[in-house]
Amino acid sequence: MKAFLSRYFNPLQLFIDVALVLAAWLLAFWLRFNLDIPAEFEQLAWASAPWAVAAYALGLLAARVYRQVWRYVGLPELRQLVLGVLFGGVLTAIAVLMQRIPNFPRSVLALQPLIALLMLGAVRATWRTLSERQSGVGVDARRLLIVGSLQDAADALRALKGSQQWIPVGILSPLPGERGRSLQNVRVLGGADLIADAARSTGASTALIASPPGSAERGQALLHAAGSGVTLLTMPRPDEWLKTESAGPRRIELEDLLGRASVQLDVAGLAEMISGQTVLVTGAGGSIGSELCRQIARFGVGRLVCVDTSEYAVYQLEQELREAHPQMQGIYYTANVREPERLRAIARAQRPAVVFHAAAYKHVPLMEQFNEIEAVQTNVLGTLNAARVAGESGARHFVMISTDKAVNPTNVMGASKRLAELMVQAMARQFPATAYVSVRFGNVLGSSGSVVPLFTAQIARGGPVTVTHPEIVRYFMTIPEAAQLVLQAGLMGKSGQIFVLDMGEPMKIVELARMLIRLSGRTEQEIPISYTGLRPGEKLYEELLADDETTEPTPHPKLRVAKTAGQQPDIEAVLAWVAQAGPAPEAGVLREWLRGQVPEYAPR
Repeated sequence: MKAFLSRYFNPLQLFIDVALVLAAWLLAFWLRFNLDIPAEFEQLAWASAPWAVAAYALGLLAARVYRQVWRYVGLPELRQLVLGVLFGGVLTAIAVLMQRIPNFPRSVLALQPLIALLMLGAVRATWRTLSERQSGVGVDARRLLIVGSLQDAADALRALKGSQQWIPVGILSPLPGERGRSLQNVRVLGGADLIADAARSTGASTALIASPPGSAERGQALLHAAGSGVTLLTMPRPDEWLKTESAGPRRIELEDLLGRASVQLDVAGLAEMISGQTVLVTGAGGSIGSELCRQIARFGVGRLVCVDTSEYAVYQLEQELREAHPQMQGIYYTANVREPERLRAIARAQRPAVVFHAAAYKHVPLMEQFNEIEAVQTNVLGTLNAARVAGESGARHFVMISTDKAVNPTNVMGASKRLAELMVQAMARQFPATAYVSVRFGNVLGSSGSVVPLFTAQIARGGPVTVTHPEIVRYFMTIPEAAQLVLQAGLMGKSGQIFVLDMGEPMKIVELARMLIRLSGRTEQEIPISYTGLRPGEKLYEELLADDETTEPTPHPKLRVAKTAGQQPDIEAVLAWVAQAGPAPEAGVLREWLRGQVPEYAPR
C-alpha cells in the first residue's frame, strides 16, 4: 500500500493542494462579495467547501499531478496542473448545481478555478526556486561561455539547470540582432569571433558549443578558440545519452564539427526485419561490423551471430555486447570468409534470416603492393562465399558493405570491391528468394585504418601531420550513421540493387588535419603539416558513381539506387583463375586479369 501511495501521489503534496483549494474556495466568496462576505453566505461557503475539496482532489489525481517532482516543475507539469484544475472545477460546478443550493453565487464557480490555479502554480514555483537556491553552485564551479543563438542557448541552459559544476557567464550568438540581449540573466556578449576576448573579460576558460552539429558556428568557435586557451565542450549526442550515466557537457570531437542531421530510420520496418530473428554479421569485429552489431542488438534481435577472423576483436565485441545487452543471445565465431565450408557449417547451425557482410580488406596502399592476391581472395571470393551460403541457407536478406573506391577504380582494393558487387548481383539471380543488396559509402570517421587515428597519433607525438596532397578530397560520415543507413538499405532494397549513401559535401584532408590540430589545443606553428605525395593507386577525388551510371531516388532522402551496367562475371572462371594463380601471382598479371573482369579499372 505504501509503495502504491508513493508511486501515484505524494500525501504531503495532496494535503498542501487541498488546503490551497479550500483557501481558493473561501477567497472566491470573499472577492465575490467585495471583500466582505455576509453571514449567511459565509455559512454557505463552509457548507459547500467539502464538495469543492473532494472534486479538486479527484481532478488532480485523475490528471496524475502527484507524479510530478516539484523541484523540477516546468511548462509540461504546468499544463498537467491546468488539466487537473479544469477537471476539478467542472466536477465542483456539477456537484454544486445538482444540489440546487438556494442563492448560491454562481460567479464563485468561475472565480475559484482561476484562484486555485494561481495558488497551486505559485507554491510549485516557490518550491522549485528554493530548491535551486538551496542546491546552489559548487565551490569548484567553473565559469562557462555558451556559443549559439538564443534558442540554442536556451536548450543548453535548461540542460545545465541545477548543475553545481558550471556558472554560465555569457552567450556568443551568431545573430547580430541578439547582441546585448539576455537570457535567464546571462547576457549576449557578441559572436563566436569574440570568444577569446569574452573569455578574458569574464574569466571563463571553457565554452559550450550549443549550435547544432555541422553548423558554421562550431567551426568558427574552433577557429577562434585555437591558441586562446579556451576549452570547447558540447552536449552529448542522442546516442550518447544511452551509453553514459552523466548527461553533462563533454569535450568537442571531430564528429561534432562534421556532423550531419540524424538518420531517419524506418523503426517499425527494421524491427519487423530484425526483432526475434537470427542475424549474422561477418567482419563483426571491425569498425562498421561492430557498430552494425550494436544497432542490430537495439532492435531486439533473437540471435546475433558474430563472425570475424580476429580472435581479439571477437572477444572485445563479446564483452561489450554481454554487458550492454545481457538478455540477448549472442553467438561468437572465429572464422574466415575465405573458407566456404566453415561458413556453411555456421549457417547450417544458426540458420540466419539476415546476413550483413562487412568482412573485407580495405587499406588501399597495403593492398596495392605485395598483397594484391589477398584483396582478391578476401574481397571477391570471401564475398562470393558469404553470398552463396546466405542463399543456400534460405536467408531473406543479404547486405554487402561496399565502397566509393569501387567506382572507376584505380587500385586493386577498389577493383576487388567492384568485382565483389558483381558477384553479389550474380548470386541474386541464382537465389531469387534472397534479397541481395550492396551499399557504397566513403570514409568513416574513426574507423580502423582511417586518417583520423593516424593524425591523432602524429599530433600526440608533436607532429608533423602528414597529408599526401594539399588538394586531396574525401567524403566522410560517422560510424553510427553509416551503420544505420546500411540497415535501412537492407530493409528497403530490391535484390541486385546497389545503394549509394548521401555522403554530404566532400572535405579536403588538409582541412581535417587542421581541425584535429586545433581540437588538440595546438596551432599549426606548433604542429606543422607536411605533404608526402600521392601513394600508389590513390586518387585526388573519390566518386560515388561511375561515369556510365545514373541514380534514382528512394523514399529515404539519404539513399539512392545506382543503375549499373557492369558485365556479369563467370563465377566458375573466376574461381579457376584464382586457384591456378596460387598464393603469389605476378602483380602485373593479376592487374590485367582484374581489368578483364572490371573494364572500368584503370591502374595508376
